[in-house]
Amino acid sequence: MDDKITSFFKFEDLRVYAKSVEYSRWLVENIGEPSNESAKTLCSSFVNSALDIALNIAEGSSRDKSQFQHYLKIAKTAIRECVVYTAVANKAGLLNDEANEQSRELLMELTRMVGALIVSLQRGGYRTRTGATEEEPHLDESDMSFGTQFFNELPD
Repeated sequence: MDDKITSFFKFEDLRVYAKSVEYSRWLVENIGEPSNESAKTLCSSFVNSALDIALNIAEGSSRDKSQFQHYLKIAKTAIRECVVYTAVANKAGLLNDEANEQSRELLMELTRMVGALIVSLQRGGYRTRTGATEEEPHLDESDMSFGTQFFNELPD
């Protein structure tokens, strides 16, 4: 018997979705208290970009494969935005150096995971309709090594 619990909303079963939600939660817990209007705007934009990662994964999962790939590429754009916000927040004192490194590591992991899912969709290994395989691809060492390559090669 399969112990895997599936949700009504299939995107909730995706590890990359769970990781993106976790990143948003981590960010809210680790970003400093904004001291002025500029810092508040920065924090708000940063959190919105982090949420956009999960939102685009969720929205894309309800579409056909090519549309899902499109939404995953938009999620990668949100990841890149978060990389920039991480650097700016660190310079502004809203993220200390340790949190800066943690954010970058989490964002690199999300980039690899989203890239692996895009590749899986391109290869036909992931289907979004019932009756077909709906598992997210497992990341092995070869996926990890080429994650950055996909990040650079995929059109925006």
